[in-house]
Amino acid sequence: MNHKSLILGLSIAAAAASVSAESYTEYNTPFVSTASPVAVLAKDVPATSSVNNPSSTSYNPLAGFQTDRGRRAVQSEYIEDRERVAAFTGEDSGSAYLSGRPAAAGETFAATASSRIVR
Repeated sequence: MNHKSLILGLSIAAAAASVSAESYTEYNTPFVSTASPVAVLAKDVPATSSVNNPSSTSYNPLAGFQTDRGRRAVQSEYIEDRERVAAFTGEDSGSAYLSGRPAAAGETFAATASSRIVR
């Protein structure tokens, strides 16, 4: 009986070894870069300059900011949208607000293969 168990165990081990003998690279081809190391390092240089580096003391993201609206216009727009902002930041994240209003014509919230995302 032990001989039969030994033969059965060896045949199972041989079958398992032959199954796992597939090449790893057969399904996962190795990555080959198309960019040179110099080109990759050159991409990192602008991020470390003081103009674009958020850790720099001279970094000012609002330096080139321009607006055509005044303070009163922005305040009135905020007050008009206060109800909508409260609805979207509420417990249901705006679901009740969106379900209670008629859908706008042409407004898309999810894209399909033939459409584009509007919001």
